[in-house]
Amino acid sequence: MARELGPGSVLALRGELGAGKTAFTKGLVAGLGSKDVVTSPTFTIVHEYTNGRIPVYHCDFFRLETAGSFNSLGLDDYFFGQGISIVEWADRFPQIIPAHGRWITFEIASENQRIIRIE
Repeated sequence: MARELGPGSVLALRGELGAGKTAFTKGLVAGLGSKDVVTSPTFTIVHEYTNGRIPVYHCDFFRLETAGSFNSLGLDDYFFGQGISIVEWADRFPQIIPAHGRWITFEIASENQRIIRIE
């Protein structure tokens, strides 16, 4: 998937806690050639990984109180910037995700297996 993404790509991730959203992001960042350490942005809201072929902006909507919080923090600039935006818990505020965003759903099938659906 990393090969087909370019500037302005938005990936909207949804799935319960532990379903693999951050693990997916780790793989995508590595696929872009970055050796950055990827962690969940739950408490910082956004992490930027800039050492690959294209920057990745890893966002998390889990702690946002309202959709307006997103705009007031200026996070919408990421969606139309020069990198790839990955949003965990995107289903909390789906109206924020641009029309060109790709939705990816993660489900826990078992302790060691996940079901990933790309829409």
